[in-house]
Amino acid sequence: MLRRKVKDYYFYKAKREHYAARSVYKLKEANEKYKFLHRRGVVLDLGCFPGSWLQYCAEAVGPQGFVLGIDQQELKSLPGPNVQSLQADVLALDPEEIKKTRDAFDVVLSDMAPQTSGVKIVDHTKSIELARAAFLIARELLRTGGTLFVKVFQGEDLPVFKKEVEQAFAQVRFFKPKGSRPESKEVFILALNKRP
Repeated sequence: MLRRKVKDYYFYKAKREHYAARSVYKLKEANEKYKFLHRRGVVLDLGCFPGSWLQYCAEAVGPQGFVLGIDQQELKSLPGPNVQSLQADVLALDPEEIKKTRDAFDVVLSDMAPQTSGVKIVDHTKSIELARAAFLIARELLRTGGTLFVKVFQGEDLPVFKKEVEQAFAQVRFFKPKGSRPESKEVFILALNKRP
């Protein structure tokens, strides 16, 4: 029953506040704690469908900021004039395509998750693959001092992936939002202060 209440709380809160999905509260909680989204910031949102993170980022960076969302699924609408979208598979995307919109970003976000199979090791491996793709894009496109916030499923390859991220960022920590369902294996890696 508790799990149902958690789901209902964030689901209905998102509806009341006109967000496209409950996942917005994961990003909001992290940003309120670590303050990595700023006015006039330039943000890349990987796996942006259905668009709740785009909505939140558009508000956070303001009209002088810019947000680019990328997803395989087409977005029906964009939350503001400071937001653009690109329909593409992140795993097959050349960063040069992204550079056509902006040369560099202050923040790279990824809420990407694989289609789950129910086989934990398979789902974890696919999740690491998506997180690594986001990390490689961030390594190439983030400005020095930039932030990566990426979702990954917990499992045996997570410590190795975290070490890879630590080579490129000064501070790396795990973050488990309150909005995550209790049974969920998802966790976020927050990587701050990208090294030159």
